Amino acid sequence: MGKVSSPQRFDFVGSFLRTQPLKDAKVAYKNGMISKEQYDLVVEDEIRKVVAKQKELGFHVITDGEFRRSFWHLDFMWGFEGVEHKETGNGVQFNGELAVLDDTYLVGKIKAKEHPFVEYFKFLKQFEDENTVAKYTIPAPAQTFQQMIVPANYGRTRKFYATNEELIHDIAVAYQDVIKQFYEAGCRNLQFDDCTWGAIVGDAAKQRYQALGIDIEEVKDQLLKVNNLALEGKPSDMVITSHICRGNYHSTYFTSGAYDTVADHVFARENVDALFLEYDDERSGGFAPLSKVSDNKKVVLGLITTKSPKLEDKKAVIDRIMDAAQYVPLDRLCLSPQCGFASCEIGNKLTEDEQWAKLKLVKEIAEEVWG
Repeated sequence: MGKVSSPQRFDFVGSFLRTQPLKDAKVAYKNGMISKEQYDLVVEDEIRKVVAKQKELGFHVITDGEFRRSFWHLDFMWGFEGVEHKETGNGVQFNGELAVLDDTYLVGKIKAKEHPFVEYFKFLKQFEDENTVAKYTIPAPAQTFQQMIVPANYGRTRKFYATNEELIHDIAVAYQDVIKQFYEAGCRNLQFDDCTWGAIVGDAAKQRYQALGIDIEEVKDQLLKVNNLALEGKPSDMVITSHICRGNYHSTYFTSGAYDTVADHVFARENVDALFLEYDDERSGGFAPLSKVSDNKKVVLGLITTKSPKLEDKKAVIDRIMDAAQYVPLDRLCLSPQCGFASCEIGNKLTEDEQWAKLKLVKEIAEEVWG
């Protein structure tokens, strides 16, 4: 659908706070009090409402709020052949809080099959109209690659893949297949969510990789390779963007560090149409690395935070947009929150009303800057 381009001057990353009826239904379903069918009806109803709210606020992009998934990334990986998961109470340490995540690992070679997310997209697609485009968010290929080579999974992955190259190849091919499935279902706006670049910025990451005896430059090459390989042969009228994140769990973060050390890779050479970049606080560094962004990409500045309910000062945000415009022309810039409001079911520490107030602010500022 050519009538609504993406990204929009005022945009958002994708996930929204899970509503109370959704949370209640999940508990009831887990405890065997309602059937899967009954649960699905509640989910679909809550998606209808959250889409209506996005439209009511005047946004031109709609998502399903990621209401069907527990985790922003893992649920997608479970849709491939060769991937298994188990709830063990393990997780990843964020800033002062453990993010509890299902163990997700290989039990065979990665292959695409009919992906359940494509069916989820079809449900969302029906709400598209002449003013809106339906966007679906999936973890970047690099994220799936990273998941399979974390220390906890490394040994198991090596049973199926002798080298990272072979793993990269199979992940990319599986993604190419799923991208095609999305396209055939009418998806023209797909977003990769990618924490891998955010996890290797800064000195802490460098030290972590050194301790593991891994060359961080080689890691960057591999992340870029798997993402670009997955994008090969993508339809020309499909917009694929990338959201680069430093972790977002219950208002906490995973890493800090400026983009300088990854800009030559992801800003300059990743073949996406736009970058959604976290810039909501000093953990992201300055705008200078934006000078590396290739001319064919747009940049969506994540200047409004989803981690706290406090509304940003409009003038301060506009000043920052103008600062960024020294490095990327204003007509290639857009505005959004820095991340979703609920990367996992737990959500960030703000209310639904505060969430919508943030989006209203994004739109107000964008209209003031771009008219």
